[in-house]
Amino acid sequence: MHNCPECDTELNINVEEVEEGDVVTCEECGAEYEIVAIDPVELSRLDEDYDEEEGLFDEEDEEEEE
Repeated sequence: MHNCPECDTELNINVEEVEEGDVVTCEECGAEYEIVAIDPVELSRLDEDYDEEEGLFDEEDEEEEE
């Protein structure tokens, strides 16, 4: 069982169906986490600017940070 670090709601993560780099979303609070390890499962919170399909941050956001 894996819980959302933000709101402690149980996350639906089937370790047999996910891979490192997959993104899971908490159904309760909407927080998004990248799976950074499988055994054991480790999650890393994604920034709101993260583009899940591209796997990177939006270029506009990177320019604003400079």
